Amino acid sequence: MEPILFPRESGQFVAEQSQDVSVEEEGVRKVAQMLYALRGSDELSASGWKKANPLAPAPTSDQAYNWLFVVDTMNFSFWPDEETQQCEVTFRGTTHTGYMTLCAAITRAMEEGVPITDPKFFSQMSVEELAHILRSDNKTPMPMLQERHQVLTEGGRVLLQHGGSFQSFISQAENDARKMVELIVQKFPSYRDEAVYQGKRISLYKRAQILVAEFWAVAAARGEADIVNIDWLTMFADYRVPQALVYLGALRYSDALMRTLKSGELLRSGDRREVEIRACSIWAVERIKACLDKLAREQGSDSSGINSVLIDFYLWPYAKQHHREMAHIPIHHTRCVYY
Repeated sequence: MEPILFPRESGQFVAEQSQDVSVEEEGVRKVAQMLYALRGSDELSASGWKKANPLAPAPTSDQAYNWLFVVDTMNFSFWPDEETQQCEVTFRGTTHTGYMTLCAAITRAMEEGVPITDPKFFSQMSVEELAHILRSDNKTPMPMLQERHQVLTEGGRVLLQHGGSFQSFISQAENDARKMVELIVQKFPSYRDEAVYQGKRISLYKRAQILVAEFWAVAAARGEADIVNIDWLTMFADYRVPQALVYLGALRYSDALMRTLKSGELLRSGDRREVEIRACSIWAVERIKACLDKLAREQGSDSSGINSVLIDFYLWPYAKQHHREMAHIPIHHTRCVYY
């Protein structure tokens, strides 16, 4: 069987063949210039992740790594069937929607004394227990509850076979980001974010890569051993970052794709258009990174020091903060466990 292309190579391959999504070099340069002006700031650092997610436990917490695993294993498909019917979780006086409902619900459970970060607990918990943990303020429940239960209990069983914690499991990868991603997708079926495009097996690995990137961010905050090969990771192809890339001019959708998305049509996982949106997003960020390094060389530096992970860590909250300005750009909708 032909070997699978990793996310960066998948992004390039799809971008070169894509019918409905294109990477726009002029927009890429503009985004690179915007980010270059922010180099060295907290917004473009691993610590920026914690600021973007204040609901995560302190990086020094004993539960920080397992919290990441629990959240990232269920980090998929938060968009509502009806925009007016969002799952909401109010925690510490703030009402959250989308991905942040999950973070709020898990941290709320910890404060209530539920051992939600212990694989012994979550490997055996019932659907009803998870439903209570993820309970909404209103009548709209968290989508895909059965699927979240399946992947989390499955993940817990794997952790128990490898030392009983995410940190002990991932230590097998010897602090190498690429080996970490390969280990995660090998052991956890729900992280195998793969497709076939123009006859080639490609991978996007959104959740596997974000789990490794967040592990890196926490390890950096704890002053633990540095993760090598972190620049091997790409951005995390989801819904929000592609929308931001279109808004910023680094991506362009065809008129036909825009009509399809505005009509609200669901794209199945692996649909050609869905793959093009996600893979071209990866390649657009790779081009932004290359432009950043070019700007740095022009200023006498070897590189900008800004990798694809940091670009994603900046663009995702940017998309949330500017959601009103970019509301005219439709988000694609795909119900699956991969993102």
